[in-house]
Amino acid sequence: MNVTTLLTAIAIIGVGWGTVTSVRIFDALRKRGHSVNFLWLRLYLPSYVHRYAVLTKEETGKTGPLFYHFVIAFNVALVAVLVLALLTQM
Repeated sequence: MNVTTLLTAIAIIGVGWGTVTSVRIFDALRKRGHSVNFLWLRLYLPSYVHRYAVLTKEETGKTGPLFYHFVIAFNVALVAVLVLALLTQM
């Protein structure tokens, strides 16, 4: 397995992980009685993530774990794509 394949796999896994986390944040907000629009999920996703972080901080005093899953997942994917782009430029 070469580095390009590995970085591509890491990026795909990161995006998948972030997508699942996004749907779980959507569901957590819906269970708490907040209106969320699944059709416009991609557009409103940053506001939903922020709303989830604020709500869980108010409820428990800590930011909920899904917030960190979301941030880490998409940062892993971003770093993998950036490194992949740099390696293919060489």
